[in-house]
Amino acid sequence: MATTVGAGFLDPQPLVGPFPSGAPAIFIDQVARIGGSAGIVAAVGDDDFGRLNVERLKRDGVDVSAIATVAGKPTGSAFVRYRPDGARDFVFNITHSAAGETKMTDAAAALIGRAGHVHVMGSAFAIPGIGAILLEAIGAVKARGGSVSFDPNIRKELVQGGDGRKLVDDMISVTDLLLPSGDELLVAAGEATEAEAVERLLDRGVGEIVLKRGSEGSTHFSKAFGRVDCAAFKVQEIDPTGAGDCFGAAYLTSRRAGLPPSAALLYANAAGARTVTKQGPMEGVSGKAELDQFIAAAGREEKA
Repeated sequence: MATTVGAGFLDPQPLVGPFPSGAPAIFIDQVARIGGSAGIVAAVGDDDFGRLNVERLKRDGVDVSAIATVAGKPTGSAFVRYRPDGARDFVFNITHSAAGETKMTDAAAALIGRAGHVHVMGSAFAIPGIGAILLEAIGAVKARGGSVSFDPNIRKELVQGGDGRKLVDDMISVTDLLLPSGDELLVAAGEATEAEAVERLLDRGVGEIVLKRGSEGSTHFSKAFGRVDCAAFKVQEIDPTGAGDCFGAAYLTSRRAGLPPSAALLYANAAGARTVTKQGPMEGVSGKAELDQFIAAAGREEKA
């Protein structure tokens, strides 16, 4: 991560890191830290960057048995720099890295065989052949009564073509919990307004929609609970990378633990807020006790 604010990487500049990262890794690390039983299907290179990621996930309680080590390919990486308006410039090495070799291995099949829920991140669509793995995992979990959540992380450009639109529509058709940010809700539904998008997605069978609104907090929509809003926590932002991933992980894990949407949103907002106070995508990932202390210090209470 660049330590200076500006556009791109065309000039020599100081960087800080490396940090363990990757949206699915951030998400699953937060699930484990808050008390969920969770694993990840992934691939890394036989290098220090790969070991850095695997060791962090393992230390935080993630099942890393389905992370393959691919000889001859480097671990996927990203260089990030923030612009003055908060937008980011990236240099990625994903498709041609070990991540691009992610496959349905015996270890991956065994992990999926133990799962009651599958979480899919739209950023994973950049990995060639990931669709087949997702379909197999979703089919297996759904067949035994499990559930699916989807963080679309999609842009309008992705869904303009027939294949991109079909990919999103196929995922939404099996999604129980949708976790969009901002305009992703409108893109996912193909509607012009928030209310229209929510109505269409719920009518299509999505059980819950949780809209991430950044500094404006978050909102739950469902036919069972209606609309539930939760205000954001006010913190000093250091690095917003990973905030949405930690938010979604905390919400999902809280709901699977039996908490109602109001309490799950409170934990999710707290997890996202704590994340932005640390430099590095996974450095602000929180345990349950840390979230409880953070919520209490802010003068807010968990709603049972």
